[in-house]
Amino acid sequence: MHCTNSGQLGEDLVAQWLQSTGWIILHRRFSSRWGEIDIIAQYDGGVGEKLLTQNSGLSTQHSLLAFVEVKTRSSGSWDAGGRSAITPQKQAKIWRTAGIFLAQYPEKADYSCRFDVAIVYCQRISKIISGVTATQEALATSSAAEYKFKLQEYIPAAFDSLIDNG
Repeated sequence: MHCTNSGQLGEDLVAQWLQSTGWIILHRRFSSRWGEIDIIAQYDGGVGEKLLTQNSGLSTQHSLLAFVEVKTRSSGSWDAGGRSAITPQKQAKIWRTAGIFLAQYPEKADYSCRFDVAIVYCQRISKIISGVTATQEALATSSAAEYKFKLQEYIPAAFDSLIDNG
C-alpha cells in the first residue's frame, strides 16, 4: 500500500465516525507492555437504555466501553481486508491491554466492555475513471492527498463473531 500514514488516517476516520454517532473518544493508541489499542471509546446509553436501567431497579446510568481495533487496507489485500490479522494472539494482547486500561481507570471498571473491529479501505484517487464498479456503501469516507478512505464495516463485539465464524 502506498498510502502515507494510512493507519493513522484510517483511525482518524473511525474516531470521527464514532463521535458522530454519540461516542466519546477516551484514548487513541493506548499502549501497554502487552500491545496497543487503536481507539478506546465510551458510550453513555441513550434515553431508552436509561429507562431500561431504571425499570430494572438499577440506579446507575449504563455506560459502554469499546476497545476498537482499526484495520486499514487497500482493496484486494492478502488478509481478508484485515480480518485475518486479528488472530487469537492479537485478541489476547488487546484483552490484556484493555485490562491495563481498566486498572489505570478503576472508575470505568464496572462499565460493560466490548471489542470492536473497524475495516477501512484506502484507495488511490484516479483522475481517469476507467469504468463503473459496484461497491458496498461506506459508513463514512474521507480523503487525504491522493487517497480516499472508506469505513466499509464496523463490527461490534467482533472478537465473539470472529471466534464463532473463524
